[in-house]
Parts: sequence; structure tokens; C-alpha cells
Amino acid sequence: MVFSCIYRYRKNAYLFIYYLIQFCGHSWILTNMTVRFFSFGKDSMVDTFYAIGLVMRLCQSISLLELLHICVGIESNHLLPRFLQLTERIIILFVVITSQEEVQEKYVVCVLFFFWNLLDMVRYTYSMLSVIGISYAVLTWLSQTLWMPIYPLCVLAEAFAVYQSLPYFESFGTYSTKLPFDLSIYFPYVLKIYLMMLFIGMYFTYSHLYSERSDILRVFPIKKKKM
Repeated sequence: MVFSCIYRYRKNAYLFIYYLIQFCGHSWILTNMTVRFFSFGKDSMVDTFYAIGLVMRLCQSISLLELLHICVGIESNHLLPRFLQLTERIIILFVVITSQEEVQEKYVVCVLFFFWNLLDMVRYTYSMLSVIGISYAVLTWLSQTLWMPIYPLCVLAEAFAVYQSLPYFESFGTYSTKLPFDLSIYFPYVLKIYLMMLFIGMYFTYSHLYSERSDILRVFPIKKKKM
């Protein structure tokens, strides 16, 4: 019993620190983008990646720990939907955007970063408070509802970023390579296949999140705490 309590305390402390770090990172990015937009207007959108790209890549890299959390039982989420969500972002951020400097200056990067960080700031706030047993009806509803219009927009922005990157991958031959036995990988074809998979994955993830939302909002009025 004592060891169980110690384990639960350490697990919750670790998760709280993890969510807090992610919350701070995404809050900084969203605040930075907002201040820059109101200060410089559309000009700020062109160099969004140069201003916040490093922190964005750091936050997304750290988020891979969530797959480990699920595998070892620290978090009680489903692995496949979370894996699909993280894979989408890693591919778009590191493979499509980071590898092509011309794409980094596109407006779609700013839009995509805004959507990602808006969702994550709400999600990590909700998760961080939930770990320490604090629940707010508005925050719970927001965290389970905001993704419904935003997530499809994220996927559309990701698809548009891939589409805009295709000419540069074709011109520069990035990631395209020749294999033994006269075989070759033409990366623009890989990206076109990925575009189809992106929307298939969106349907699966959306269905899972909607089912999860129904379960959480159904039991929340019983479990919520009055503050």
C-alpha cells in the first residue's frame, strides 16, 4: 500500500512537471506569435519559423515521450491515435518544413503553428490540472470540444504545406535516392502517398477523439470537483 502511494505520487509529480513544461513552451510560442502579429502584421508571418522554430521543434520532440508514457502505463490513452497525431506533426515539421527553407517562409507555416499551439495549450492545461485532481467544467468542455473544428483545419494546413513543398522537393531532389538493382526513391511520390494517408488517419483519429469526448463529458458531471 505504501509503495503504491509512493509510486502514484511520483508518477503524478512527473506528469505534472512534463505537462507544465509543455504548457510553458506552447504558451510562449502562442504569445510570441500573437505579439509579433499585432506588432508587425503580415510581415511577422513570413519569419515565424525563424522566430519560434527551435522551440517548436523542441516541444514536438519532447512530446514523443507521450508514446513511452502510454506504453509503460503512466498515461491511460490509446497508443495508435496518439501515434498518428504525433507522426503527422513530426513528418510535417521535421521532414517537410525544416528541410526546405523556401517552405519555412510560407504563410501556411504560421497558420499551422497557431493551430497546433492553440490545441496543445488547452490540452496541456487540462492534463496538468487533472493530474493534481483539479477539474473545471469550462476547461474540460473546451479541451474536449476545441479540437472538433481545429483538428480538421490542422490537417488541411498540413496537406497544403505538403502541396507547397512538392516543387522544391522535385527541384532539389531532397530525400530522393537511388537504391541497388536500379531502384530509386522519388520523394515527391512518397509525399503524394502520404497526403492520402493523412486524410485516412484524420478520419480514424477524429472518430477516436469524438468517442473519447462522449465518454468524458458523460461522466464529468459526476467526477468534477467544486472549487
